[in-house]
Amino acid sequence: MSTVGGTGDGSSTTIAVDSGADAIEGRALEETFSPPRWLRDLGRASWYLVGFFVLLAGVAWFLGATYTIVGPVVAATIVATVAMPIVTRLHVRLPRVAAAAIVLLALVALGIVVLLVVLGGIKSQSAEISANASAAVDNLESWAKSLGVDDSTASSAGSSASSNASKAISTLVNGAISGIEGLTSLFFGLSFAALSLFFLLKDGPSMRRWVDQHLGVPRPVATTITGNVIRSLRGYFRGVTIIGAFNGIVVGLAALLLGVPLAGTIAVVTFICAYVPYIGAFVAGAFAVLIALGAQGTTTALIMLLVVLLANGLLQNILQPFVMGSALDLHPLVVLVVTIAAGCILGMLGLMLAAPLTSAAVHVSRELGRARAVANDPGS
Repeated sequence: MSTVGGTGDGSSTTIAVDSGADAIEGRALEETFSPPRWLRDLGRASWYLVGFFVLLAGVAWFLGATYTIVGPVVAATIVATVAMPIVTRLHVRLPRVAAAAIVLLALVALGIVVLLVVLGGIKSQSAEISANASAAVDNLESWAKSLGVDDSTASSAGSSASSNASKAISTLVNGAISGIEGLTSLFFGLSFAALSLFFLLKDGPSMRRWVDQHLGVPRPVATTITGNVIRSLRGYFRGVTIIGAFNGIVVGLAALLLGVPLAGTIAVVTFICAYVPYIGAFVAGAFAVLIALGAQGTTTALIMLLVVLLANGLLQNILQPFVMGSALDLHPLVVLVVTIAAGCILGMLGLMLAAPLTSAAVHVSRELGRARAVANDPGS
């Protein structure tokens, strides 16, 4: 609306008076044709997810392109995180450099012994492993025929399985040996890992302080984040080592008592595969049952299967809360999903690190939420 008024010199002017009607109509028109708020929030979240997955793909590409360097450093970081308390205890009586050197030499000696035992045992028993696997495939083929599968299909499946089993064993043995023959790459990787491990053991506390200062968050928040990551990694891999040793001893003793050959190899495979959640247990269990089936028949294989299920199920669930405590604190389904997803994206590193890093993220979120609640409490 507008009004016309006069001035003292006889002239007139027009004064616009906003009644608000046009503004109200404009807002109503805008709300009519604008998307609902939930749709706007969903679109914004979708763009955030697109950016996150693009970043994740970039990280996966970078890790793959630099795996020769990143792999040894990540492995050294995991070992240093677990072994750091030993260095701290030795540092009470020794200089930190000497403590780090002693722990490094002990770990190198242990690694050499394990490597020689595993590769030597598998290499010396490769023919027997292959023979038992072929016998197990023959048994499976006869079972398929007895269940009504036609002879050609069963024979084709058996031949394929036998061929794949032989190739897998050949890859496991000859592939590892041929990899060792490439001494240049092996020496570089091991020496770089050892050098990284030494500096991480020696300068770990100062490196953590530097990371805390450059995380871009307040110092207490940074300390909470790094502290939870360290505790989760340390507790997880210490617990996995104990559980893997427990499973290896139980399954190996069962194989020995049942007269299954390669009991020592079965125990070592069970222990090593324990570091890959779920998938490793499946692979180790299948290996033990196939050897038992090929060497001793159906009854022994079923007993071995029962032992494997008990070791990886009931007994492990009883032992895990004591050796891990709250180091993992994740639902088994969550562990399974994040392990498989991380393995598909990042390979072996993803398989091994998905569970502890997810657990660390949950712990960090929980502690920060608790601290925020305390800060917002008027009575605190």
